[in-house]
Amino acid sequence: MLAHGDASLPGREHVLRRWKSWEAGDALPSGRYQALIAKTFGTTRYAIFPGPSRPAEIAGTGMDTLEIVTRLQRSDVDAATLEALRITVDRLCCEYSYLPADQLLSEGREWLTRVADLRQRRLTLAQHQEVLALAGWLALLVGCVEYDLGQARVAEATRRAALGLGAEAGSAEIQGWAHEMRAWFALTSGDYRGVIEAARAGRAVAGEFGVAAQLAAQEAKAWARMGDRRQVEVALDRGRDALDAQPYPDNVAHHFVVDPAKFDFYAMDVYRIVGVDSVARSLAQEIVASGAAHRAPMRVAEARITLGVVAARSGELEQAVDEGSRAISAGHRRSLPSLHLAADELAAELRARFPEEGPAGDYLERVRDLGAAGSIGS
Repeated sequence: MLAHGDASLPGREHVLRRWKSWEAGDALPSGRYQALIAKTFGTTRYAIFPGPSRPAEIAGTGMDTLEIVTRLQRSDVDAATLEALRITVDRLCCEYSYLPADQLLSEGREWLTRVADLRQRRLTLAQHQEVLALAGWLALLVGCVEYDLGQARVAEATRRAALGLGAEAGSAEIQGWAHEMRAWFALTSGDYRGVIEAARAGRAVAGEFGVAAQLAAQEAKAWARMGDRRQVEVALDRGRDALDAQPYPDNVAHHFVVDPAKFDFYAMDVYRIVGVDSVARSLAQEIVASGAAHRAPMRVAEARITLGVVAARSGELEQAVDEGSRAISAGHRRSLPSLHLAADELAAELRARFPEEGPAGDYLERVRDLGAAGSIGS
């Protein structure tokens, strides 16, 4: 803690007494010390110390879809209608992790069309800006789902539309997420320099919003795959600092809200790539044990692939294949490009270490099928 702190910290003996008091449960560290403890262990404050208790789900709109649509058909739009739209957009963003992709894509496009049509109505300047922002968030969501389904070219066009809507609405946060999507697209297609450029462009507009942490994570993943361990640590530090600067979010289920606990997921990915297996395995085990399979199925799937990679490197073929197969088979809500990127890393380990083994061949065949399913590109 002294090594990670600054000159304002008290002396070693005082810090040691404080530590023993916290460890014994006599007192809870203050926010300053919570952040320092997290930095010492290479994670974020809320990954160790729980955030304030808040409801996981957003409130209902008070209107059903028919009533909202009826209100949207009027020549003018009132505040209640815009609030109902805001809550509907939040609901869709919260359903990203588990709703079947085809269903979410259909609903997202329908609402995007309805919101876009509002631009032709009589709106105040503030309402016009709000409508642009709502359309921007919906475009971000639709673009993510399109990319999950392998529709890369369509997703890129939607992402560009979201970037333009964010700029028109004056929303740095929407623009930051549009750049983060570009980084994600580049990462899963193997364009690691493109990831770094997108992350830097995103940082230039994202300011203090939580998306800055996600941009740093994508950059760290790219540096890891390029073999630059120093830049990996720099990017991870940047991401952790960005998260620790944020208050605990109101709704971590929202796709465009960065869950502070997700930092360990970012770190798991990069440590797997750079070969720090003990750390990657420990983080993966924590993610699997967290019970996040429903709320964050892709996070758990990639954690299982990490366990498979570490097992393969240790010569444990059966465990490696079992973890990889469970990751590929888990649930119906998957991001095919992201899952294939991670699954192929395990496949590479199996090809190198067990070229003649039958179980490895079965897994490799499933990965090839996964790649074919995610290579629509249209």
